[in-house]
Amino acid sequence: MQKVKLPVKVDPVRTALKLLDYVGIVEKSQMPRLEESTAGLLGDVDASLHFGKDVQKLTVMKGTAHAEVNLICQRCGETFTHRCEAEFIYTPMFERTDEEELPEAYEPIELDENGEIDLHQILEDELILALPLVPMHPVDECPRGKMEMSFGHIEPADERPNPFAVLEELKRK
Repeated sequence: MQKVKLPVKVDPVRTALKLLDYVGIVEKSQMPRLEESTAGLLGDVDASLHFGKDVQKLTVMKGTAHAEVNLICQRCGETFTHRCEAEFIYTPMFERTDEEELPEAYEPIELDENGEIDLHQILEDELILALPLVPMHPVDECPRGKMEMSFGHIEPADERPNPFAVLEELKRK
């Protein structure tokens, strides 16, 4: 099956009225920030998007994105492959939309001057947010995963009297 390139910009309102689904790719070259955030993007980003209306008649864009990236293990310093996955739900913000009334799962997104959203930027942002904070191999695959990683002995803290104990005694009087 041939991979279809996703459009860069989409009008979410019109697309939701037509109940369109997009399944395709975003080329690796269109994801420079994701490339910089990792040790390398291994291929194109796969994404599937569904536009529609929810029970509150809000325009929504639900989607998933997947990318294979190289990360540097913070335990051993070696590079490993990680499948970065992101799920998201967005709703466009209009002048009459109150952000506090939106369901908690919905992320508000602003439209540009043409009433469109940048799909490539949204997908790139979501994948960057889905990266692990501290990338590490699984323990059983890491060369240093089975090693004892504690250094030295930590002495227990000595018990000091509570400085507010005096206030407790004054409160009793």
